[in-house]
Amino acid sequence: MLFNSRIMKKYSLSTPFGRFLLVGLLEGISYLVLLCIAMPLKYMADMPEAVRIAGMVHGVLFVLFMLLLLQVVIEYKWSIGKGFLAFAASIVPFGTFFLDRLLIKKNETVNG
Repeated sequence: MLFNSRIMKKYSLSTPFGRFLLVGLLEGISYLVLLCIAMPLKYMADMPEAVRIAGMVHGVLFVLFMLLLLQVVIEYKWSIGKGFLAFAASIVPFGTFFLDRLLIKKNETVNG
């Protein structure tokens, strides 16, 4: 998981990859909050402000995720397919969590 201290040291926020992993995690959490908490509150408890707030937070994190994805694709010379996979993961619930694990595992095997 991303909060493993060894992983946090290796992928610090001073690197584009580390920032991408962190924002991916936060974006995934915000997506789940929007879907599993804010939407039910809106429709079951008549609290539309929950969606407005969670939606805004998620929107900002999604845009930040896309900008960091672009930076990582360019800087680390990712293929179009790998970049598209990361984009697709951001649309699917839980997708960014699986993406983080996949990228960390792949990077661990490549770089030791």
